[in-house]
Amino acid sequence: MSDTSGVASLFSHGRLTAIPRKAARREQLLDHLTLTLFETGHDYTEREVNDALLTVHDDFSALRRYLVESGRLARPKDGSSYRRVR
Repeated sequence: MSDTSGVASLFSHGRLTAIPRKAARREQLLDHLTLTLFETGHDYTEREVNDALLTVHDDFSALRRYLVESGRLARPKDGSSYRRVR
């Protein structure tokens, strides 16, 4: 896992100010979100994932997509649930 201590500068008052464009910086953010918002061994509905991501940024759909595409959250083809992978 990447070092997540450097992501504090991306937040203001507990909210993400912007989703980083640089891939390496975005990866750090995704690691941080995965560790702080989702538990291992727990299935989440799409609504639960959205609600968790909304606590940090309004563009929850982009964050959810990045988490799935990066392999941090997995979902079956039917999209019925999400699970933290790493």
